[in-house]
Amino acid sequence: MKRFLIPIVLFIVLIGFLAVGLKRDPRDVPSPLVGKPAPAFSLPMLVGGQSLSPQDMRGKVWLFNVWASWCVSCRDEHPVLVKFVKSGKMPEILIVGLNYKDQTDDAKAWLARFGNPYTLSLVDADGRVGIDYGVYGVPETYVIDKRGVIRMKHTGPITEESLTSRIMPLLATLEAEPR
Repeated sequence: MKRFLIPIVLFIVLIGFLAVGLKRDPRDVPSPLVGKPAPAFSLPMLVGGQSLSPQDMRGKVWLFNVWASWCVSCRDEHPVLVKFVKSGKMPEILIVGLNYKDQTDDAKAWLARFGNPYTLSLVDADGRVGIDYGVYGVPETYVIDKRGVIRMKHTGPITEESLTSRIMPLLATLEAEPR
């Protein structure tokens, strides 16, 4: 009798794990970097060629948006970012783009065609910085506070709803904190 009971119990436990997993949002992958300093890098800007690092952003709250001209989901997200910047609701927030594994000319043409919401955009041609940040797909966005600590990771395209319900309230809270 016990011989038949063990497989049934294991099957029920397996069904329980499956049920819990199916209720989770597959885009909501927790990042081990949240609450830790943003990984260091020095990358050239898409326009101008000067280099920038997270150290240069100290004292500012910023969004670090990973994007590419070849990214289909980035086309869905891009108008939301452009509208956010044009709204002027949070002019003190910087949006830094990380052009990920892309051709520079393609990226420049894409921004010229669809608008440029970025305060500045950096080139990560080989994807090494993306690896340091745990990027496994684009778009991904990180909220980084004045001390250079990652406070949130948003996987997938930013929508109007995610921007107004999660990202903007966090940005406002972080902006209100002392330097």
